[in-house]
Amino acid sequence: MKILIANDDGIQAAGIQTLAKALCKENEVYIVAPDQERSAAGHALTLNMPIRVSEVNIGIDIAKAYAISGTPGDCVKIGITEILDVKPDLVISGINHGPNLGADVLYSGTVSAAMEGAVLGYPSIAVSLADLYGTNYNFKPTAEFVAKFIKKIHNINFPKKTILNINVPDGELKDMDGVCIVKLGTRMYTDAYEKRFDPRGKVYYWMAGEPINENHEQGTDISAVMHNKISITPVTFEMTHKSIMPDLEVVFATSSCE
Repeated sequence: MKILIANDDGIQAAGIQTLAKALCKENEVYIVAPDQERSAAGHALTLNMPIRVSEVNIGIDIAKAYAISGTPGDCVKIGITEILDVKPDLVISGINHGPNLGADVLYSGTVSAAMEGAVLGYPSIAVSLADLYGTNYNFKPTAEFVAKFIKKIHNINFPKKTILNINVPDGELKDMDGVCIVKLGTRMYTDAYEKRFDPRGKVYYWMAGEPINENHEQGTDISAVMHNKISITPVTFEMTHKSIMPDLEVVFATSSCE
């Protein structure tokens, strides 16, 4: 299988390199990743400045690796349309350093890189190590899970306009309580900013939200991870809220759009 790997933590991040090592044993792996960390970049694309591309040697036996000066979305877009000589069978974004649960997917560069793959029509997954407190970052179990997971991809009719968002709790796979197919939760962190002063006395703010430890709705990705389960959530960029369209037509429509 030909696999394109991207991320938002940068090409030198431990997560992407651990994943590449696990997948290159049985697959043809390509990396196109940011040259530095681009966390929480969302689905941004570079419009007003050049994108620099450098082929690099990351010391892993993969087909090719490229570092680019753009966003995670740029990596997948330019990787597929311009850089690579082959088209991937699968796009994987990750392994992210930390969870991408609930509303985090709206901000996540990891999820957005995978979503760009879906926009371009490729089966795509986003993978995160859901170490809620960032104290361990042992990526090997997550990489092991992904290597096994992608062998079963052909057994599903991969939905168009959709990615699979995977979060793997911290720890060994044998100690986890299974895999759950779940919906997105809501808030994973408190909304908090620390007000600080620089050496010249000017105010600045530092985002400092903490994980919410209260009980979360069952059947969500947040609840699954908090109960030591691997969560898989299909996420689509088809954002039309169809149920309200008839009401809007009655009140506002002045012409048929057929």
